[in-house]
Amino acid sequence: MEAEGTRRAIHLTVNGREHRFDVGNNETLVEVLRERLGLTGTKVGCNRGECGACTVLIDGEPIVSCMTLAIEHEGKSILTIEGLEDPRTGELDPVQQAFVENFGIQCGFCSPGMVMSAKALLQKNPSPSEQEIREGIQGNLCRCTGYQQIVESIQTAGEKMGGG
Repeated sequence: MEAEGTRRAIHLTVNGREHRFDVGNNETLVEVLRERLGLTGTKVGCNRGECGACTVLIDGEPIVSCMTLAIEHEGKSILTIEGLEDPRTGELDPVQQAFVENFGIQCGFCSPGMVMSAKALLQKNPSPSEQEIREGIQGNLCRCTGYQQIVESIQTAGEKMGGG
């Protein structure tokens, strides 16, 4: 049984849609996204903020959602991997498409977090160097690709988005 005052009503905008939740003071953002909204594209890997699989964008900034409390994001705009696809046409975001075309996805577990980190990087710098890309995704771990296809995917996405 939770003690009185350990729950709070919050408002979040997730993928452009408004949501109100009654959340526990210790409920993480990834729990709310996955369990309350069914947005299971945001993965839980290490649950310690080390792998980056749960990366989402909050007001355009990449954060690991397993290490942040939902109540900390009252009134903020959250973008998950599901929110990148064009809702009218079903077309993938240029970053997602580039990952497909360049084989930047192997097992796929790290891909949502990797794509979200890449999206944030390209919004700030549409034409990053290879070193800047590697620095931009350093919080995301991949066990499959050796990172070269991921770097190439991000370079391609940058070109598609008007950089380089």
